[in-house]
Amino acid sequence: MNSSAAVDRSKIAFFSTQPYDKIFFNQYNEFGFELDFFETQLNPQTVTLIQDCSIVCVFVNDIVNEAVIKQLAEKGVKIIALRCAGFNNVDLEAAKKYNLKVCRVPAYSPQAVAEHAMAMILTLNRKTHKAYNRVREQNFSLNGLLGFDLYGKTIGIIGTGNIGKTFAKIALGFGCKVLAYDIVTNVEMEKDGVIFTDLNDVFRESDIISLHCPLNEQTKHVINEKSIALMKDHVMIINTSRGGLIETACVIEGLKEGKIGYLGIDVYEQEEKLFFRDLSADIIQDDAIQRLMSFPNVLVTAHQAFFTNEALTQIALVTFNNIKSLLTQNDIENKAALLV
Repeated sequence: MNSSAAVDRSKIAFFSTQPYDKIFFNQYNEFGFELDFFETQLNPQTVTLIQDCSIVCVFVNDIVNEAVIKQLAEKGVKIIALRCAGFNNVDLEAAKKYNLKVCRVPAYSPQAVAEHAMAMILTLNRKTHKAYNRVREQNFSLNGLLGFDLYGKTIGIIGTGNIGKTFAKIALGFGCKVLAYDIVTNVEMEKDGVIFTDLNDVFRESDIISLHCPLNEQTKHVINEKSIALMKDHVMIINTSRGGLIETACVIEGLKEGKIGYLGIDVYEQEEKLFFRDLSADIIQDDAIQRLMSFPNVLVTAHQAFFTNEALTQIALVTFNNIKSLLTQNDIENKAALLV
């Protein structure tokens, strides 16, 4: 079979599919893949939906543990393609064990996520969401809407990959002092004026802390009781990366005590049961998210930081190109995209 035939006859099963996934992946399916879309999450029970597919395409909240990977291998699946950058939900060792290739989209639009992080900062600070609702009710009072100048404040960035680097440029553009922590110092960012320092110094000195690191054993619950105790009173914390970076119970205590002055989260530790769904007619059983949403100084968005036209276009294009490269060359030129 020639390489083009291998691509043409390949079938991809998409899980956790939203309407926009269908639009963008159908639009950019230049290679003629057969696409199967499932709204349900991939997990040990839903693997049975896969029929005659050599590729599965998954998203941030799909469960791709060893039990799932074993079933995928038994069904003849050869490639697990993530349409996202994070891969903490995939058991890479199990993928190696069962000889499945795993690829991702390492950079789709850093600007999309970085800009959303700044939008959350501005919204929490100037309370534009509250002002919008007030004016619609013909309430033009400014009481309770007092903010602060972002200019001159210290913003701490944890994680300086593509998104963290982009966010730093935005923060510098606002006239902020920018501190950063990463396991590797970025010389280019230092030239721009970013100060790399110890993680505890970021906690101690920042007025605003923005998380842009991956979720792994080292970063899980990086925001916890001890790190919160080091922070300035009334600190603002922003998380557009992964929910597991924050220990939710500790943040709730910090909010109750007034130690945390503002919290903006686009991700949540237990979001797989909530996000990307319309639960407006349901009783939500998650007490932690209900408690968080009850605070007037907390802003929650439902994992929408990536959600721009440019980002979705790149996600579709890169995902398809990753799959094509693996089918025809068993490799991907961009090594950051190939995990196994």
